[in-house]
Amino acid sequence: MCENHLWGEVSKNPALSPLLLKPHHLETNWNWQKHLPSPGFISVDFEKRVDHDRLRKYRLARARQALKNSGLGALLLFDTNNIRYVSSTKIGEWERDKMSRFCLLAGDEEPIVWDFGSAAVHHKQNCDWLQPDNCRPGMVGLRGTVPPDVGLMKNHAKEIMDLLKTAGVADMQIGVDYAETAMFFELQKAGMNIVDGQQVMLSAREIKNQDELILLNQAAAMVDGVYHMIYEEMKPGVRENDIVAKANKLLYELGSDDVEAINAISGERCNPHPHNFTDRIFRPGDQAFFDILQSYQGYRTCYYRTLNVGKSTPVQRDAYKQAREWLDASIAMIKPGVSTDKVAAVWPKAEEFGFPSEMAAFGLQFGHGLGLALHERPIISRLVSMENPMIIETGMVFALETYCPAKDGYSAARIEEEVVVTDKGCKVITLFPAEELPIANAYFSA
Repeated sequence: MCENHLWGEVSKNPALSPLLLKPHHLETNWNWQKHLPSPGFISVDFEKRVDHDRLRKYRLARARQALKNSGLGALLLFDTNNIRYVSSTKIGEWERDKMSRFCLLAGDEEPIVWDFGSAAVHHKQNCDWLQPDNCRPGMVGLRGTVPPDVGLMKNHAKEIMDLLKTAGVADMQIGVDYAETAMFFELQKAGMNIVDGQQVMLSAREIKNQDELILLNQAAAMVDGVYHMIYEEMKPGVRENDIVAKANKLLYELGSDDVEAINAISGERCNPHPHNFTDRIFRPGDQAFFDILQSYQGYRTCYYRTLNVGKSTPVQRDAYKQAREWLDASIAMIKPGVSTDKVAAVWPKAEEFGFPSEMAAFGLQFGHGLGLALHERPIISRLVSMENPMIIETGMVFALETYCPAKDGYSAARIEEEVVVTDKGCKVITLFPAEELPIANAYFSA
């Protein structure tokens, strides 16, 4: 079969879906000779943009094949990112920490989604890719606020066990990503042999199809615009939280469905990195860095930039140059077939930039997969990659981030690029200029 026609043939013949997982077919996810688009926010009839039907079929096919490869009988999912990946359902940011939604993918059966109250009715009416009877109301207790002895968890565990028997997989191991502790107990009492299902789902989500790549690129384009706004707004008298507020406003205006967090860190707060924001006022000469974590149609950004207010010092510029060199070295390593320990090896050891251990420095010289979740596989870090490497594959998307303290003892540079792994290397999709330290509202020319 001609690979260029594989996607169309899969839509006609679902039995071909396992082909999507084979490495020699991954290059069909995108024609790497073409520029990856960020096409806009609406569907149009005059050009091809995101194909949501293709996206849904691809994700479900990946999850099905990962389940078959694992030898498990079913996946019971409470992680909202996994639920969306398998069922293409979402009920807003409210769902994130409630642990009330769940989804079952059992054997060769169609996905079943239990959702909060009227959301299940909505899915029946609007999600025609799901079987109507597979959209069910469900609620296990809202993180224990309904006590387990009320019986909600017990009833759902029995319902799930009956479905596993119908699917012919009740005697097999059942993968669960995460759940409330009491729910685990009820699943076991119902007769299920529970094992870790999160690793199965993370393996499914590693390789992105062309629609996921476009959505990730579009999300990055939104943050490009936010950084231009930040560049214009950074001046004495403006506070970190002012920038956070304006960034949130612009992102939602651009179409973000979830601004997860925005780090805004300046001046003496830069070292050590506190991973938050305050009401600190920018002052002339401050070094400041920001991280924009948001999503477009579920696909996330992790996108750091460092800027100075009005002017910079030699040690600030030196720190930025070093962080950029470490980052560029890791970008140069990202290509299919390279193992993650080789990438982590180009970054400094923790002791070399002022930390007592790799655990203490974790997340500062760092790479992570990016998709429906902020952190997907593989993770790249000296803490985990040197002894447990993973192989980089075409179609993965990474965020690579470096950090360098300045010799003044309080400034620091933090830079991050998102990259798509192509057939021969990688392509950077975070485009706000970062080759040299940007000076916002410069007081004079160098």
